[in-house]
Amino acid sequence: MSLLDIHVLGSPILRQETERVESITPEMRRLIDDMFETMEKAKGVGLAAPQVGRRERLAVVDADDVRLVVINPEIILREGKVKGEEGCLSIPEVFADVERSARVIVRAQDIEGKFYEVDAANLLGRCLQHEIDHLHGKMFTDRLSILKRRAAMRDWDAEKDQYPKSIRVLPVGDLPPERDSE
Repeated sequence: MSLLDIHVLGSPILRQETERVESITPEMRRLIDDMFETMEKAKGVGLAAPQVGRRERLAVVDADDVRLVVINPEIILREGKVKGEEGCLSIPEVFADVERSARVIVRAQDIEGKFYEVDAANLLGRCLQHEIDHLHGKMFTDRLSILKRRAAMRDWDAEKDQYPKSIRVLPVGDLPPERDSE
């Protein structure tokens, strides 16, 4: 497994629609493993393929003690509304309250290509909605009011110079011993 670079706000791939995954290849399985490792190293709860420079309709999630691979996900039911704080591995150090559906049912494929549905609320529901937005070229800041978006962008302006070419490179240190030897 290896850490992947994370694309940050300003990278064009974050605004592109992803492409449906037609088959689960060994390369795709490796990508999924690398995405989980990258998400964990970055201390995130979700990571979508565009965030690591890929066009596949794929995300990984680890929230509320549920670890999921979501391939070709779609939200098939939404209920209620709830506001909660969100951040994003592609907009480090920027946080804002975002209104989302309080509960969603998501239909997706797992790493074996089998369809499943997950009924999600709380952090898992919020995370799934956030990652599915990424798969459609949307960022959480797009869901903010104009004033809150401007404030978030001011915060981002103070951070973005740390990421040349709109790429966030994670430090390799503090990896498990077997990883350090590779």
